[in-house]
Amino acid sequence: MANKKTRKVRAAANARTKAEARKNPKAATTLTQPLPKSVVSQNRSEGLRLFKLAGRPTMEQFVLVYGDRGPKMTWGQRAAAGVPAKKFQAALAAKQAGR
Repeated sequence: MANKKTRKVRAAANARTKAEARKNPKAATTLTQPLPKSVVSQNRSEGLRLFKLAGRPTMEQFVLVYGDRGPKMTWGQRAAAGVPAKKFQAALAAKQAGR
């Protein structure tokens, strides 16, 4: 069994490594600047507005209109693909009629 001095030395060594481990991830995460909350809120609210404008489509409807990547696309990417939020319901009706 280890004596008290040996235990203290081991405990001190572990404490230093934990402190070093805490410092390293913080340095790695500070490389990118996060967006201010107001910008994030504006982007989110704009996406929700477009989602409502499109008629609150389901994931299956996104796949039907835009393909497999549809649910993962942003509204800007969906508009660039040819179907903006305003015309989503018309495109969906055309796709469903063609089934």
